[in-house]
Amino acid sequence: MKWVALFIMSIFLIPFGKTVAQNTTVVAPAPFYDLQFTGISGKPVDFDVFKGKYVLIVNTASKCGYTPQFKDLEELYQQYKEQLVVVGFPSNDFGAQDPGSNKEIEDFCRMNYGVSFLMMEKSPVKGDVRNLVYQWLTDDKKNGWNTQEPTWNFCKYLIDPKGNLVAFYPSKVKPASEEITGVFSR
Repeated sequence: MKWVALFIMSIFLIPFGKTVAQNTTVVAPAPFYDLQFTGISGKPVDFDVFKGKYVLIVNTASKCGYTPQFKDLEELYQQYKEQLVVVGFPSNDFGAQDPGSNKEIEDFCRMNYGVSFLMMEKSPVKGDVRNLVYQWLTDDKKNGWNTQEPTWNFCKYLIDPKGNLVAFYPSKVKPASEEITGVFSR
């Protein structure tokens, strides 16, 4: 029954830019903390270091109308960094809006938006070639419920402190919105 409701939500809500939140009692069949990815500077990051914190994963781009969300993401990270990790995944998947190298992206984010949160190396986030993290985020057999791929740059996925995917937010949901910050004030 639950999968039917999720299917209906994916058909009717997500194309219109609605947030999809899932009951936090769903436990992921494949552990989030087993994932690993390469940081933008080339060093591997084991996701088990995120245990006990919320993790907000965002597919980013340097030349997008939503690019100013870097500033908002940095402010969110600074405000809640005791309980939140923000992880940016640069991608050139939508409108070829992140054509630069990892070094160019890293410098752009730091110089223009003061980004100090974790950035990963540039990689695909949609389709058959999406990276392993986005495979986990968008495969209900791995994360327990969600199949929604990013619909554009700056889509957000929220992982709870136990490693469960609990929400998907489309690009238009700003990092400082009550939809996101309300989670940390509970």
